[in-house]
Amino acid sequence: MQDRSPSRRTVLASATVVAASATCVMGVTATPAAAHKRDSRLKKIISRMSIEAKVGQLFVPYFYGTSATSPSQFDQDRNLRELGVRTVAELIAKYHIGGVICFSGWANNIQDPRQIADLTNGVQRASLALPTPVPSLISIDQEHGANVRIGSGATQLPGAMALGAGRSLSDARTAGRISGTELAALGIHQNFAPVADVNVNPANPVINVRSFGADAREVGRMVAAQVTGYQQAGVVACAKHFPGHGDTGEDSHTGLPVITHTREEWERVDAPPFRAAIAAGVDSIMTAHLQVPALDPGNEPATLSPRILQGVLRDELGFDGVIVTDALNMRGVRTKYGDDRVPVLALKAGADQLLFPPDIDVAYHGVLAAVRSGEITEGRLDESVLRILRVKDKAGLLSGSPYVSPREVDRVVGARGHRLAAARIAERTTTLLVNKDEALPLRRGQKKLLVVGAGPAFPTDDTRTTVPELAKAFDELGYSTTHLATGRAPDAAKIDEAVAAARGRDAVVVTTDNVGATSAQRTLVSRLLATGVPVVHLAVRNPYDIAHLGDVPASLVSYCWTEVELRAAARVIAGRVGPRGKLPVPVQRADDPAEVLFRSGHGLSYAG
Repeated sequence: MQDRSPSRRTVLASATVVAASATCVMGVTATPAAAHKRDSRLKKIISRMSIEAKVGQLFVPYFYGTSATSPSQFDQDRNLRELGVRTVAELIAKYHIGGVICFSGWANNIQDPRQIADLTNGVQRASLALPTPVPSLISIDQEHGANVRIGSGATQLPGAMALGAGRSLSDARTAGRISGTELAALGIHQNFAPVADVNVNPANPVINVRSFGADAREVGRMVAAQVTGYQQAGVVACAKHFPGHGDTGEDSHTGLPVITHTREEWERVDAPPFRAAIAAGVDSIMTAHLQVPALDPGNEPATLSPRILQGVLRDELGFDGVIVTDALNMRGVRTKYGDDRVPVLALKAGADQLLFPPDIDVAYHGVLAAVRSGEITEGRLDESVLRILRVKDKAGLLSGSPYVSPREVDRVVGARGHRLAAARIAERTTTLLVNKDEALPLRRGQKKLLVVGAGPAFPTDDTRTTVPELAKAFDELGYSTTHLATGRAPDAAKIDEAVAAARGRDAVVVTTDNVGATSAQRTLVSRLLATGVPVVHLAVRNPYDIAHLGDVPASLVSYCWTEVELRAAARVIAGRVGPRGKLPVPVQRADDPAEVLFRSGHGLSYAG
């Protein structure tokens, strides 16, 4: 897999646009003189670009397939049908694309580390074959926890709310640095993380455990730490979703949410994490597709609002980095305008990168037409291109080869030290909410366990699910474990089967996943409690689950169901380590939301 293409330096030299050494590192502001020198150098690159090339630099589209030039026939057909080209290399050549985003699952971009590195090298070869050769800024959503794209082979780290429960800035920074180091080794230099939304709405359907918590100050501290960690590793961090998506009851993927906060509430609840990110030197900020009447009485979606992006984010908060839109295929940004107008209006509002347009041809030509007609001036276009080139330069893409080596992939990605660090961090996040009569840790004689309950598939591997993997973790700790996955909506027969399986066990560990007022998971837990067998409850995602359950003797939260969180929870239950997590959100009573059942900061430890 050794790349034998001409080096990026050789190609740029042939185009007389050789880049000098970078004047600053990620997250560190250059001196005025160094910044002026850098911008002069980057403007020379821009001066050699055609209008078409400049417009292409703004776009960050999706694509199908594991290879830049030879994806499967199935993926070629999908690319041809949706993008008008067979491969991502052809997409870059046709539209002068400045960056792409990689996804697992539906897009089939991600299989294993070696394949990812080969893909990103192929993307860079295509980018350097353009008339004005500029490396691509390759992006991903690797938030960790509930939202993760790279699974097999890479280090899995606790997600945002788990880190919020750990309350360690050092752990948050270390997690960002580990993740960033592995992404950079794979040739990915922009991560759409961390989430800067403050989850003050327990019913939030889209943010929830992707947030660090409900306290704006604490969220800001964690966001700043993660920004520092990512950018120390040479990866462009991205605080999202401005101006704040934490108090919504609607998903902007499917609708246009409205934030009803007053200006004063926004300043107190939503703004602090973004201010903290900017103070930490964050290089990009992602917009939200929602309305905030207090910031824009005209009710434009924030992504398309000059008052919010230019007026608040740039002028008031002083952010001069890259503004990237949230995905432009989402319903929240498509409710008022056509797909040809949305990217134009986003640029006019102040955005720079245009993420995931639903139709790249329509979006690209919509922006191109706006520039040619004068609706968007070439000077305004150049501003965005310059910002994008700045972060490419800071990521090292303009001062050396953008290609990555298989040897470095093998050395860095999933390194033993990274995995050990992730395991220790996860142990410090597991939160013990209830422990009546010292039900935990399990006693020496409690060796025969039943693991039962909701069993969602791992975020990046649907062949592995929560319940059997948790049972395996207990087996490795010396327990004799049986397991039964009952799902999020167990029927009467499945509940009866679980009750029968509990007989003769020394303890039952029951997992729940997003329990609601009418959830059959409540019946499952109630029936298990009635058996008389000691029951340990583990919420594998939502810390609010406990409010809907009965009088459980022991209850914990892991905030996600990936392997690193499950193994940590098993070690805590077994008493190999003590619980150290503290709730980063309050848990209200299900029957009276005005009353708090567990306050933010609650978390028990083991006696002695």
